[in-house]
Amino acid sequence: MLTLRRPLIILSIIALLLLIPFIGMQISNEVHWSVFDFVVAGGMLTITGFAIDFVIRKTKSVNRRFLLIAAIALLFLLIWVEIAVGLFGSPIAGS
Repeated sequence: MLTLRRPLIILSIIALLLLIPFIGMQISNEVHWSVFDFVVAGGMLTITGFAIDFVIRKTKSVNRRFLLIAAIALLFLLIWVEIAVGLFGSPIAGS
């Protein structure tokens, strides 16, 4: 039971985060997400969540844990910004 608890918590947080744009689409015409957008965001959040969980479970040093989690979060944000607005002009941004 204990091994199933952490993944359920991570997936529940991801579902709650994905509810934000879903609810935004219901109350505003300015939010336009397709199914593909939800799949990509869900995939990115899932990979990020489980990567952070892995670091927390396997890293003993608090300093190393902080640095690795910060690196994971920064990588997530850079990819998110690139997909959203094409900051770097890479092929994944569609530019």
